[in-house]
Amino acid sequence: VQLQASGGGLVQAGGSLRLSCAASGRTLSSYAMAWFRQALGQEREFVAGISWNGSMKYYIDSVKGRFTISRVNAENTVYLQMNSLKPEDTAVYYCAASTYYSGSRLNFDYEYWGQGTLVTVSS
Repeated sequence: VQLQASGGGLVQAGGSLRLSCAASGRTLSSYAMAWFRQALGQEREFVAGISWNGSMKYYIDSVKGRFTISRVNAENTVYLQMNSLKPEDTAVYYCAASTYYSGSRLNFDYEYWGQGTLVTVSS
């Protein structure tokens, strides 16, 4: 499967962005999906995950109540709605697909990765 992330940009603190991850090559319902992010000079970290049918969602504590992950399998797309953005949310955001693991925070549990989209939150 090929993943294409989009929707990043520059936003002021307190603003919102919605990231999209479009899949091609294979149906998205075959994969649990996740969003990771990597800030400059830091390791890539798990942000949010969603199970194959969307019934289970997972978040890191720092984004709970602000970010929402969702998926529309019929459209082969996963979304990350980000509200109340903070400067510390600034990072390159990646979508990732896993055949076997739902909600895993481990990079190596995901076989496929999108190219990343940059989110910059100004203070």
